[in-house]
This record gives sequence, C-alpha cells and structure tokens, in this order.
Amino acid sequence: MDSDQGLTAASSRGAVRRGNVLYRHPRVRLGLLLGPPMLWLGVAYLGALAALFVTALWSQNSFTGLVERDWSLDSFRTLFTVEVYRTIALRTIAVAVLVTVIDAVVAFPIALYMSKVARPGLRRVLLVAVLMPLWASYLVKAYAWRGMFSEGGLVSSLAGLVGLSSPGYGLTATIVTLAYLWLPYMILPIFAGLERLPNSLLEASADLGGKTATTLRRIVLPVIVPAVVAGSIFTFSLTLGDYIAVRIVGGTNQLLGNVVYDNVGAANNLPFAAAVATVPVVVMLVYLAAVRRTGAMESL
Repeated sequence: MDSDQGLTAASSRGAVRRGNVLYRHPRVRLGLLLGPPMLWLGVAYLGALAALFVTALWSQNSFTGLVERDWSLDSFRTLFTVEVYRTIALRTIAVAVLVTVIDAVVAFPIALYMSKVARPGLRRVLLVAVLMPLWASYLVKAYAWRGMFSEGGLVSSLAGLVGLSSPGYGLTATIVTLAYLWLPYMILPIFAGLERLPNSLLEASADLGGKTATTLRRIVLPVIVPAVVAGSIFTFSLTLGDYIAVRIVGGTNQLLGNVVYDNVGAANNLPFAAAVATVPVVVMLVYLAAVRRTGAMESL
C-alpha cells in the first residue's frame, strides 16, 4: 500500500513539474498547440499550391504528349491569348459574383427573421432547416436541380403556368443551382452578425422616429457588412472552383473548373491545367486584398 501511494505521489510530482515547464515557457506551449496544424497547413496546402505553380511553368511535348520539366510560359501564353479561355475566365468570375449577390439578397431577410423576429423555439427549427441541406450529398442536390430543370420538371412546369419558356440547361440553371448549394454559407455568417446586434439599438431607432428603411440602412447594414464579407468569401471561392454543377445542369457552357478537369483527364495536359487553376487562386488573393483594404476583415 505504501509503495502504491509512493508511486502515485511521484507521478503527481512529475505531472506538476511538466505543467510548470509549460507554464514557465509559453512559447513552448504555443508551439505544441499550433505546431501540428501549422505543419499540416504548410505541407498539405502551401506545398500543394507551390507544386501547382511549378507545374504551370513546365511544358508538354506536342509529339509525345509527355510533360517536360523545362521552364516555359507557353501555358500562360495560351491561356491569355486564346479568346475562348479569356471568355471562360470572365464567365466564371461573372457567375461567381452573381451567385454571391443572389445569396446575399436571399440570405439577409432569412437571417434577419431568424435573429430578431422568430421565437427561440422557432429559431432552432429554422437553424436546423438551414443546416439540413449540408447533410445531403452535393451530387444528390445537383441532380435534383437537373430533374427540376429538365423538360416536364418543376421549373419548366412553373414557367409554363406563367406563360414563360423553361430556361432548360445553361448558365441560368448553373447560377440557380450554385446559389442554392452555397446559400447556407451566407445565411449563417449574417445570422451570427445580426445576433451580435443589440435589440436596444433597433428600439432606440424606432423611439427616435426612424423608419424601417432608415434603421436598416443606418444601423443594420453597417453591422452586417463584415458578415456579408465572410459569407461572400465562401460563396465566391466555391463558385470559382466548381466544375460539377456546370457539367450537370450547365449544358454546353464551361467554367474554369471544367477546363482544369478536361485537361487533367482527357487532354492529359497537366501544365495547362495548372496554369488555368492559378486563375481562381489569383482572383481570390486579389479579392481578399481588396476586402482587407476596406477594413471589413478586422471586424470578422
């Protein structure tokens, strides 16, 4: 019994000494905490980006089709000089912007009702309803929209009821599908931003005679700008890199993701695929830099 108590006391003293070492050396404690995730970030993410940029500078033998590790700007030259690729790049950016705007417009009233109008019980139900689409498979949701846009589907039937022609497969179907897929990523940040808005500010605005439009413009919108920026980072970047939805509902249209997919698979042109893949990365870096200059990032 005494020996067991001695072992327990010794182990306790060892644990205390180890705890004191970590307490006296906060840098060691910080390194142990952040070391593994930073190592993963550096190897898996930054390393993959570096490999992407290096591959984009290689060339491909036009006769054998093999990749040659010779430095060349031929892939970027083709990307910027061939008109079809410029058109696809501009189309991808335009679709990403439009999807982001649509999601922001649709998400704002939903998030406002959830945070400021709905009762606590109903608020939890609505939060579950917003999160439920994230539990379903991406392909299931995309093919569901394909069925709705097909001839005789829900969209074509509703369009026929109001005397309009069905949009069918194309950019319209792609934009609607992507806006639906990424909508929860816009609702949740706006909801979190509105949750931080004190109700007393809204009540004070009403007591001072402020109309609803004035309250929204002067009190609510300035508060949720960082939240909209956070949501736009998700919707904009996810749309830039998407290639599955446009293959399912996009018809003959292409986005940058489809060009990368085709050149990795059928064309087997890895340098050009890597060069095309750098476009969304550069666009996102420019977008994040612009957002940072506005000061919205500091408020996230």
